[in-house]
Amino acid sequence: MTRRRVTFSRNLTLSLSRTCRCHCKYCAFATHRPHLHEPEEVERLIDRAARRQVKELLVLTGEAPDHHPGVRERLAALGFDDFTGYVVWACERALERGLLPHTNLGVLSREDLARLREVTASQGLMLESVNPDLVAHQGSPTKHPDERLATIAAAGELRIPFTSGILVGIGESEADRIAALEALAGFEHLQEVILQNFVPHRRYYGEEPADIAADAAEAFWRTGLHDGPVHGAPAWATPVGIEDMKRLIAEARRLMPGVGIQVPPNLADWWPELVAAGATDLGGLSANGDHISPEHPFPSPHQVRKRLAQDGVALAERLCVYGRFIDPEWIAPRVLGVIRDRYRAFIPRRGTAGTAPATIERARNGQALAPGELAALFAESRPEVIEDMRQAADELRAELAGETVTFVVNRNINVSNVCIVGCAFCGFGVGRRSPDAYEHDREEFVRRVHDAVAFGATEICMQSGIHPDWRLEDYLGWLRLAKETAPELHLHAYSPMEIAHMCDTEALPPAEVLARLSDAGLDSVPGTAAEVLDDGVRARISPNKLPVARWVEIIEAAHGVGLRSTVTVMFGHIETPEELAEHMRVVRALQERTGGFTEFVPLSFIPFHTQLGRTHGIEEIGREENLKHTAAFRLALGRTIQNVQASWVKMGLDSATEALRWGVNDLGGTLMEESISRMAGSYHGVRLEPDDLVGAAHRAGRPAAERTTLYGILRRYELAAAV
Repeated sequence: MTRRRVTFSRNLTLSLSRTCRCHCKYCAFATHRPHLHEPEEVERLIDRAARRQVKELLVLTGEAPDHHPGVRERLAALGFDDFTGYVVWACERALERGLLPHTNLGVLSREDLARLREVTASQGLMLESVNPDLVAHQGSPTKHPDERLATIAAAGELRIPFTSGILVGIGESEADRIAALEALAGFEHLQEVILQNFVPHRRYYGEEPADIAADAAEAFWRTGLHDGPVHGAPAWATPVGIEDMKRLIAEARRLMPGVGIQVPPNLADWWPELVAAGATDLGGLSANGDHISPEHPFPSPHQVRKRLAQDGVALAERLCVYGRFIDPEWIAPRVLGVIRDRYRAFIPRRGTAGTAPATIERARNGQALAPGELAALFAESRPEVIEDMRQAADELRAELAGETVTFVVNRNINVSNVCIVGCAFCGFGVGRRSPDAYEHDREEFVRRVHDAVAFGATEICMQSGIHPDWRLEDYLGWLRLAKETAPELHLHAYSPMEIAHMCDTEALPPAEVLARLSDAGLDSVPGTAAEVLDDGVRARISPNKLPVARWVEIIEAAHGVGLRSTVTVMFGHIETPEELAEHMRVVRALQERTGGFTEFVPLSFIPFHTQLGRTHGIEEIGREENLKHTAAFRLALGRTIQNVQASWVKMGLDSATEALRWGVNDLGGTLMEESISRMAGSYHGVRLEPDDLVGAAHRAGRPAAERTTLYGILRRYELAAAV
């Protein structure tokens, strides 16, 4: 199967000590001499990591370095009683700089695991194999599976988010591999399992693997060229092929359906095929390389993203701790504080039980709710209460809009994607010099208008990026050209952000700009660029976008000159229930002043090919949450706005059809083309036929009607027409 989203952690590796008590025959990392990074080196590396916007510090060490007298002596000179104490110190320095430590120290006592829990976001230990008789593990007693499983189990008892995995090709049989996965299945605290194929290495006597790894990574990330060494496999190794790895992915998915499946992208060129087979994660793409396999650097996030794009798969960042474990039950207070301060967007939405029946009843009756009540609607998690919300929203819809499901036959035209704003949530806008930049000429624009007329469209919806060279006359020109080409079409054009740009470039007030646009043929305004009408959210997702007061000023001016508008909300990203409540307060208050909104359009965030989605680990909002929010929006509006639309291009036609039971009475437009959602990664298509929308309404047991932009009925499709 092809996954649409694969994760990775942006990290830097600190191999604090390579001294190890084990003698694994495949390992080129460990040394049996004293090795310890000095505190000054540690702090320099952590500072460098913080400057590179790294989120995870991977602390990688040999097992029990302080078994060596030389390491013990140096630790004592530094003021540490043992090696774990030094690791704790390093993790504390990382937390001070906003980095989240993930430690992999080998087999540990319960006491040491508990000490590390206070300063780490997650920990790890590879099980490697359940075969106790592997030649590769001779001379390494703590590689016995019982020892390693005991550490993994102790971490679970301590509620430590944990990563484990198996090594494939170190002499084990296929049955051994499956048995190892079975041994890991059932651990509640296991967040991901690594399926790592063995790659032979040379020995690095007298060399520092960390330096080799960093140089290899720097060269690969800079040039994109890498020709890693190939060494012959030892006699004890087992051959590993891509089919072996695919079978293991399938078994891991079967045995551990809720656990991430990680494959290293630096140890074989087959990793894209493993993603297609069901791998969900590529691990830490460490900027200073792979210290275990130093001559095999990780590809950069940019290189991985470019390769995955060929298969229609998005790459998204995650933290070293998976979202479901970001909770006081699993994370120590100090670490949780860093996550909340630095990485709040990675904390999953967790509903609460705060909506009273009386609140829903008052909303059903059209009464305005207090901010806390609105926030509770968006945060509600109890299924029975959500069902009450659904019923109330559906009843309110029936009262205000009746049973008919409306739609408009329209065409989107995005004249140019050149944009200077740089919204983190947008996959559409690009710089003028981007190879993906485009700008339609007059001939192409006219062709698209003619296509709309031939399709039977009654509306052109026209929006573009904020082009640095466009002045008011350019915007007027597109309107005039559209009206000259097809005067019968309704022109629904120019977002408040575009209108603000016109005002700024011409030093004119909104009312005058809007009056000139109206004279040129503008018939109504899309109420986009709203996102969330809370300046705190806007500063986080698009600091260059117009503030709330300016958005309100422009929409109010549009209504003042007789231009109706829609109003939107973009949800399902980093906003909080309280911020959504503020959005609805602003919308409702504005509608009560002007009455100019024709419809409310909830737009769920598409994360896949956007900076916000890539860097904040945001997953696409689920169907259930999307529908719950839809009902909450209808209830928050009361009787102020008659029409609520479901965006099929965002949520899919099946979910949009279901939304007709959650307060929705309109299915939007046929679109014909849609670039903004598509470039963000939407996978629901860009065009529907009128019959598709009629069919959706009829499947919901409701009559349908084609409407105008301003909700005049053009043609009805009664239920009998579907028989």
